Amino acid sequence: MRCTGINIGIAGIFSFLLQREPCAAQPLSAEHNYAINAPGVAMVQTVFSATVYVNKVEINEKRFRQLVDSVKKLDTTGAMLSASQKLDIVVKALYRNPFRFFSATTEYLRQQHRIVSEGTGFFITGDGYFLTNCHVIDRDSAFIRQKFIQSTFQEVTDANISALQLSWAMTLTGEQRNLLYNSYSLIYSQVSSMILFNLKKDIYIIYRADNGDDKAFRIKKQAILVIKGKAMPGKDVAILKLEDVKDLPTLRVTVDSVVRVGERVLVYGYPEPATSNVFLAAESTSDPTLTVGIISAIKQSIGGWPVIQMDAMISHGSSGSPVCNEEGEVIGLATFGSLEQNTGTLASGYNFAIPVSVIKSYLDSAQVLPKQSLASALYNEGLNFFYEAFYNKALKRFDDVKKLNSNYPQLDYYETLCRNKIVAGEDKESFMQKNFFRIMAFILFIGGVYIFYRWQKGKRETYHSS
Repeated sequence: MRCTGINIGIAGIFSFLLQREPCAAQPLSAEHNYAINAPGVAMVQTVFSATVYVNKVEINEKRFRQLVDSVKKLDTTGAMLSASQKLDIVVKALYRNPFRFFSATTEYLRQQHRIVSEGTGFFITGDGYFLTNCHVIDRDSAFIRQKFIQSTFQEVTDANISALQLSWAMTLTGEQRNLLYNSYSLIYSQVSSMILFNLKKDIYIIYRADNGDDKAFRIKKQAILVIKGKAMPGKDVAILKLEDVKDLPTLRVTVDSVVRVGERVLVYGYPEPATSNVFLAAESTSDPTLTVGIISAIKQSIGGWPVIQMDAMISHGSSGSPVCNEEGEVIGLATFGSLEQNTGTLASGYNFAIPVSVIKSYLDSAQVLPKQSLASALYNEGLNFFYEAFYNKALKRFDDVKKLNSNYPQLDYYETLCRNKIVAGEDKESFMQKNFFRIMAFILFIGGVYIFYRWQKGKRETYHSS
């Protein structure tokens, strides 16, 4: 039995020194977690389009000329007031009493118009099944009408202001434009009506792809709605589907629906403050933003089902983001935040996600089984090898991924890193191969010493017992 123990011990040392499979059942670093999950996260875009008819608003020419003449009389020589100052007086008069100078007509303007609602989601199968929030793709009629009113009136108002500038042969200051804009907005909101015709909704999924040398581009495909719940306070879940796709990057959905307070979570999404930042290049919006936090509590919604409270930051645009655990598995769907009572703004650090236990009922109803794509399985295995410094093995896995999906995000980046690490002699397997005989000699020496020690000890025990 002792000799068997020695053999197992030596084999264990040998196996440890020459291990080829990286350790898989332990928490991942945030970097590793992001590398695995970011490729499968995508932006959801819902486009509402319609033909819009809106009452045309016109200025009362007679009253406006009277206003202009009265301003001219203030300084007939032009020595006291500049042209810009006179214009300022006119604009402020229009702002103070817009209903005196503007009125709606019976004539309608006809425009083709659209509004866009954006959020986040992620692929759960390689053939295009996709998970997001219901409210990202299904807005109520009041919200749609309000957005059309805001968008259409802004466009019409901008056109009216530009026409006034042209007729006056003057360039308005920012303050003057704002005053006129507020005047027009007030008129349109109270005396102008709007009619929508042929309202249409299209849902798109926009996901990242790489075109060699880690050059990112975006693919935009129209999605089909498979099943949906209802926006909060309903179960805010929607499943979409892309047709004619395969081996897309996917996220793993946990099979363990139990979440624990204090557990670390990572959220991937497209928060509006980042995607709409004017100082960022447009192509950088392809990459999801990672925020990190912990599960603060498990609460119950007013509908009676559980929700996950977390302090990871989310914002407008983050709805539908995957909430992942430290093993990289999806445990929830980021859905809503909390409002400050005084300001009505989003409260920082009090955000909620729908757990997988709730999402599962929709997956079952639609007969959708979340499954990692072969491309993602190979890519993730390659990343495991990469973070264990087995760069040759990682490179082989990444080459296999390229055969399945040559546009897999970040693939070229990690292949380049692997090659650089191999050239630099940092590959762990290469080190073992180069030092194989030294390692074997060392193991045999240690084993021999141990066997000799046990043999000597056995002799002494035999001598004393006799």
